[in-house]
Amino acid sequence: MDLQSLKRVVKFLSIIGIVISLFLLLPTATGYIYNEEVLPFALFNLSLLAGNGLLLFLLRSTPLTMTIKEGILAVNLVWILLGLVGGIAFCLGSEITLAQGFFEAVSGFTTTGATIYTEIEALPHYLLLFRSLTHWLGGMGIVVLGVGLLNLINPTGSLTLFRSESTGITLEKLTPKIRDTALRLWGIYLLLTVADLLLLKVGGMDLFDGINHAFSTISTGGFSTKSSSLGYWEKNYYILWVTTLFMVVSAINFIAHLRALNGDFRGYRSEEVVWFLAIFSLLSLILTVVHIVEGRDTPFHSLTHSFFTIASIMTTTGFASTDYSQWSSLAIATIFIPMFIGGNAGSTAGGVKVIRYIVLFKTLSSQIKQLLHPKAVTGIYIDGSRIRGKIVASVTGLFFLFTMTLFLLTLYLFAEGYDFLTSFSASLAVVGNIGPGFGHVGPADNFSLFTDTQKVILAIAMIIGRLEFYTFILLFSREFWKRF
Repeated sequence: MDLQSLKRVVKFLSIIGIVISLFLLLPTATGYIYNEEVLPFALFNLSLLAGNGLLLFLLRSTPLTMTIKEGILAVNLVWILLGLVGGIAFCLGSEITLAQGFFEAVSGFTTTGATIYTEIEALPHYLLLFRSLTHWLGGMGIVVLGVGLLNLINPTGSLTLFRSESTGITLEKLTPKIRDTALRLWGIYLLLTVADLLLLKVGGMDLFDGINHAFSTISTGGFSTKSSSLGYWEKNYYILWVTTLFMVVSAINFIAHLRALNGDFRGYRSEEVVWFLAIFSLLSLILTVVHIVEGRDTPFHSLTHSFFTIASIMTTTGFASTDYSQWSSLAIATIFIPMFIGGNAGSTAGGVKVIRYIVLFKTLSSQIKQLLHPKAVTGIYIDGSRIRGKIVASVTGLFFLFTMTLFLLTLYLFAEGYDFLTSFSASLAVVGNIGPGFGHVGPADNFSLFTDTQKVILAIAMIIGRLEFYTFILLFSREFWKRF
């Protein structure tokens, strides 16, 4: 890597560092409002702000237009550094090791929602807000936020970074400059957060809990201010249904929301959105029927918690309204299905994404037709547009990487002595950025049972899943570093 490349990457990281420091003023202020011992946290934040400010000043004349390789490296370093910075912050606010703090911070910023804390209510208010804030910043993508802010220093924007961070099959620009699209998406993100907060307040949730849960819901993150998560409001069906609604909305492609604000609702009629809502509704109804047949609860109670649970898992939010690991085997099997699916591309949800399954199934169908009719000319179409071969290859490759990462991580945990259900569901939960799993990492448990080394490995798996494999795997390619 030449010196200019290094300067551009460092300058971008310093901008992200400053953005994070400014947002950390919110939990700092919260600590002072609640008369908590927030001074170490505040001093660390000021040091972070000063250090990054100095770097940005020293590199003020360095242009920020990046090559693809520089963008990929910057994106990977952002998530590692966020984990370290956040990890130190957690260590300053609670008695945990740096490895545990790194796990918690990465889980927050990647919106995974897996936690190592056993008594959530015992944490100070400023640390609870910091946890939820990591979700909110990571949800839309801290790098997308950075791309939008590049308007202040880079008039051309940074399409390279947006490509490295954005999820989905293709990148769609709705405005002439990519930073404008990024900022408009953040505007919708903020609007949904405020709407969720207001509705939660109407339902009886206090302001502090409402802010935290709005941050976690819209980001599809899953951190809660309560050890029992949304189970604390188990009988408040209004709060559960509001949260269900916003989890689902947040798992829909935000480009569709952006188009809707312009009066174009075609995005909601796309194949991906239709299939996502259909699968969600079907699985929720199946789980409801299972509950009613088993006579566990009243019909409306079963309906509420079934829709909430499927929404939480399929959108990879990870909230829990009840300990569903105690449900029947058929119910658990039903819950396992959405863990493999995820939300829409271009949303805050994790997982493989519905659109990729559509491509895979249409590819399979095309191959079968080709076998039956060798001379027929077949193609794969999504919403009336033909999908290029390189996109199909990319989707197939990503699914393979997802499967192999899941397999290797499960094998590692199983070899470390954990039972298969815990090993497999924990691996699926972190790679898919879901949060809770089953076994010893179920909704009533947490990830504190793992060693520090295992927590670091699981945290890296979260980053790999958040960056959707390719962006991370490229770092280990000899070709990537060649002529950097």
